[in-house]
Amino acid sequence: MPATYDDANLVVQLLMWSTQLGVDEAVTTVMRLGFDPDAARVEDPPVRSILYLGETIGTFVKQGVLDGGLVKDLWWIEGLWSKVGPAALRSRETLGEPRLYENFEALAGS
Repeated sequence: MPATYDDANLVVQLLMWSTQLGVDEAVTTVMRLGFDPDAARVEDPPVRSILYLGETIGTFVKQGVLDGGLVKDLWWIEGLWSKVGPAALRSRETLGEPRLYENFEALAGS
């Protein structure tokens, strides 16, 4: 299904929210050479910000609220998950909650 104006409006709101979360700076941090995804933790502010945004977007796509094609045209979901996903997976195991960040992971894998 093609993206709609409603999708575009929601994306603009997500972009504004991402600014409030500090996602621009967070992305810069996790994309730097030397960033180690295996040492990252969900408690790290850049990692946490990206996980919050990615899980929200993934949930919207899963529930049919937002077009996944539009999302993938705007954000490099797979690349972001590759940087913060290891921290999310470790947190899942530690907390014993397999659903933690599952929608972000699913979006990255689709």
